[in-house]
Amino acid sequence: MHRVGVICGFAAGAWLGAAEAPTKLVTTGLSPFLISLGMVAGVFVGRWTVPAVLKGTGFVFDDLRRRPHLAVWAVIAGALWAVANTLTVFAIRDVGLSIAFPLWNTNSLVGVLWGYVFFRELRDAGARTWTKVAGGALIIVVGAVLLGYASSSGLPSVSPRPAAGVAAALGAALLWGTMYIPYRKAYLSGMNPLSFVTVFTVGEVSTVLILAVIFESGWRPLSAALGDARPWLFWLFLGGLCWVIGDLFQQYAAKYIGIGRGIPLSNTNQLWGLAWGALVFGELSGSDWTVRILVLAGSAAMIVGAIAIASASAPSGEQASRSRAVARECDRYGLDQDEAEAALAGEDRVERPRRGHWLDWLVAAVAVVVFVWLGASARRPAIEMSLRAMGILSLATLAVLTAAGYLLWKRTRFV
Repeated sequence: MHRVGVICGFAAGAWLGAAEAPTKLVTTGLSPFLISLGMVAGVFVGRWTVPAVLKGTGFVFDDLRRRPHLAVWAVIAGALWAVANTLTVFAIRDVGLSIAFPLWNTNSLVGVLWGYVFFRELRDAGARTWTKVAGGALIIVVGAVLLGYASSSGLPSVSPRPAAGVAAALGAALLWGTMYIPYRKAYLSGMNPLSFVTVFTVGEVSTVLILAVIFESGWRPLSAALGDARPWLFWLFLGGLCWVIGDLFQQYAAKYIGIGRGIPLSNTNQLWGLAWGALVFGELSGSDWTVRILVLAGSAAMIVGAIAIASASAPSGEQASRSRAVARECDRYGLDQDEAEAALAGEDRVERPRRGHWLDWLVAAVAVVVFVWLGASARRPAIEMSLRAMGILSLATLAVLTAAGYLLWKRTRFV
């Protein structure tokens, strides 16, 4: 399962990186809150459609019925995600995609801390594993410092407010790192990621909607802004769908190898973010060699640190410690520990409702109609971009989806 988790982490990186590309629309004058709302609307559609297609709505509702206490945790996680996602839009506006990505990916440090404190990750892991994790964490911090310095040097393609952008990216890192507490709590209880994200999205949508209404000065101005932005909503919805795919892979990585390892591995999305920002949008085209070297060195350092953490597979002592964490969750909420342990091994020992319910087809049909309706009025954004680089990166992310999705299905049937 460590190998499955690692592959899911890499796949998450590819799709989470691609999901941030539509947020470049902030440079055209669209409000960050409007962009965040548009993306979250796409996320809402995707988070209900993908589980319905892969496992069926009956499976999802049965999973939630067995673990109703996790619904509250999922809503809290969704609210944290929504605020963090809004902060990333501000970060991209002020320091650019290629700078903001690695900064908010310091959430891996927060994930390592919470994994140790709350879920006994790295307990009884031994000196070798601790050395990999501690060393990787230190390298990630060094990379973040290099990138922060690069942003303060000023990039011609972004606004002259680097400090605000750095603060927004680091704030997103803190919130996203904390968001993984409900993730791990759910999966130690044996919940399926496809079930968890359907409730997760309730917190997402409600929080972003509240933020948008407040900062756009009410419902009427927000409705008018959405009408004006309709030609761009398709791209925001598409970004939200990409985020759903990446986040689902990240959820499976967190389930099978823990948040202390799975989250740093999924943070390879910074390489994809750098590629989209630099190759597609030309963010580094007007900068001097000092800034470019700092950006590349900082990104490389953070990736090396993330790989070091992710390569620290759990020894037998840590696995026994994890089992004690599973027993604690099951005793607290009256769950079956054998079922929970089997789920962490990629097995489902519960008899589930049959698939093919009419609601599954309805959810999928509504999603298709929404995307077709938005696509009919979509226009190409007035942003300079390389279509060739975009095509190559798009094909690469689809290849990753095919390979990782097949492996996950073959080994676990999306358990």
